[in-house]
Amino acid sequence: MAEPLPTGPADGYRLNQGPVVPCVGLGVFQVEPGDATRRSVRWALEAGYRHIDTAKLYANEEDVGLAVRASGLAREEVFVTTKLWHTDHGFDAARAAFRGSLGRLRLGYVDLYLIHWPTAASPAARADSWRALERLRDEGQCRAVGVSNYTVRHLEELRATSDLVPAVDQVEMHPFVYDPELVDYCARHGIRIEAYSPLTRGRQLDHPLFARIAADHGRSPAQILLRWGIQHGFVVLPRSVREERIRENARLFDFALDDAEMAALDALRDGSRVTQIDPRSIP
Repeated sequence: MAEPLPTGPADGYRLNQGPVVPCVGLGVFQVEPGDATRRSVRWALEAGYRHIDTAKLYANEEDVGLAVRASGLAREEVFVTTKLWHTDHGFDAARAAFRGSLGRLRLGYVDLYLIHWPTAASPAARADSWRALERLRDEGQCRAVGVSNYTVRHLEELRATSDLVPAVDQVEMHPFVYDPELVDYCARHGIRIEAYSPLTRGRQLDHPLFARIAADHGRSPAQILLRWGIQHGFVVLPRSVREERIRENARLFDFALDDAEMAALDALRDGSRVTQIDPRSIP
């Protein structure tokens, strides 16, 4: 039986570790710390988002926490993700890095904590980091743990050393880097894919196929790309600092792409990444 599609941005998916992750999240990568981050998060929460994705690297965890606390929403209504940077791999270092993120967020707990990149001194260091995340989850400091930028090879390595399956794999995912092998692997193992840079960071929004499908639906190219992700069952994490775009990126649930449109978008895959590092190059 096919999984039912979400019906709004706060609607979500039950993760294999228990929590429900809302299907649309606001990404705050490269959003300036301070007012810019706080405004973006406030606008997103006002527009119905209930999921904010940050990281130690982004240097705006403190502002994400401030905006969530200022929103008037109950803590349990907002799903907050942050991440372990690759310089903090190892059991003790990962635990210390988490404590730093938790202290900056000041939200009491983290909903989802991810290993940001598999970059580490060795596979053993990666395994030690994952053990630290397992412990943090067992202690109740974060509700679920997962990975980011992991290939099938990295996921298989993790599976060989731990019984805990990652709740999510957050990867660059849009039609140009659609990876059926990874999608199939994650589906078989109950790992939810989260799509970062789902709008190609704006670099390919003028593609004629997006324009044609958008015109047919009376939508923007950005909404077409995000709807493609939703229909694949991905959590989509668009980034914007403009209120009108933040609102537009949540209006994805009163139209649908047909099978031919989905297939045409899938067929665009050519490996054109916007991320500088290809995770497949990481030993």
